[in-house]
Amino acid sequence: MIIFFHFQPQGPMQGDIADELATNFKQGNSKEIAKSFASSVELIIIDHEDVYNKAQAEQILKDFFLKNPPSKTSIIHKLSNNPNYRLTILSLSAKTEKFRVTVTMKKVSNAFLITELRIEPER
Repeated sequence: MIIFFHFQPQGPMQGDIADELATNFKQGNSKEIAKSFASSVELIIIDHEDVYNKAQAEQILKDFFLKNPPSKTSIIHKLSNNPNYRLTILSLSAKTEKFRVTVTMKKVSNAFLITELRIEPER
C-alpha cells in the first residue's frame, strides 16, 4: 500500500507574522515594523489619520513609541486563513496608557505587507 501526501506551501517560510509584530511592538522597534510596510500605508494613530509613504509612516510610528514607550504586548486576535490577507490585533501597554493595535496586511509578490496600521486607546 502506498500513501501520497500533498502539502500546500504557504509562501516563503516566514515565521508567524502576528508573533513578529507583537515582539516588535513590545520593543518599540519602528524600523523592523517598517520593513513590512507597503509603499503607502494608511496610519490611524489616536486622532490622526492619513496615508503616508514608508519612510514617513516609520517616523510617525517612531514618534508614537517615543511618547508611549511600550512595556507589554499580547495578541488579541489574528486572522490568517485567507491566502492574500492577514489581520492582527494586539493589546499594547505603554507606561501610562493601553492601546489597541490593528494591523492589516495584504499579500504583494509572495510577502505580506502592512497596508493599514491603527493604534487607538483601549476601551
